[in-house]
Amino acid sequence: MFSQEGYRLRLEWGPEGIEALRACDVLVVVDVLSFTTSVDLVVGNGGQVRPSRWQTASGRTLRPASLVDATGVVELPSPNGSNLCALAGQTGAHVLAACLRNAEAVAHYAAEVGETIGVVPGGERWGLDILNAGPREFGPLRPCVEDYLGAGAVLAALPGSASPEAQLAATAFRNTDVAAAVRECGSGRELVENGHAADVDLAVRVNVSTAVPRLVDGVLR
Repeated sequence: MFSQEGYRLRLEWGPEGIEALRACDVLVVVDVLSFTTSVDLVVGNGGQVRPSRWQTASGRTLRPASLVDATGVVELPSPNGSNLCALAGQTGAHVLAACLRNAEAVAHYAAEVGETIGVVPGGERWGLDILNAGPREFGPLRPCVEDYLGAGAVLAALPGSASPEAQLAATAFRNTDVAAAVRECGSGRELVENGHAADVDLAVRVNVSTAVPRLVDGVLR
């Protein structure tokens, strides 16, 4: 698979993107609604996040608004962002979690620790219902606005040669009303219409955090 060799900055989607970019020195996982936004909040409070693919016995939710004051070690359920972090952790790369809130801080750290940087927006999976019990199977990947803009926010803050895929994401971020786009896209509207507007409000704040969550021994800290 072509993996954008020759460019310092690269972008691919989802689990397949982790595999395509596994040779990069740094892999940046982006899951704006809501895993990496929640991770930013917890790590920004001095806490740590143990990623989990499904709902845990702790009953902790993924909602950012429920984690504004969270500290300690928090186990967060996410079939998307958590899975990507686990896959990225198997590559030997530095693994970072980014969202709109901490994009610039993550970019600066990534530029310090690695030469080649792969940014992996998570997207969504068609037909995946994380609320119901029973067998769960992933459908096809659905690229989503919020993760594309989150990836673009990271890439826009990075120096060096960028692949066309990475350039387009950075350009989209620079030329878009990010907050409006995320609120009005499918994922944002779904959350707002289900009473979770506060989660979206937290997610659309750009570069308000200096937290740089790093995956170390399976924990984001």
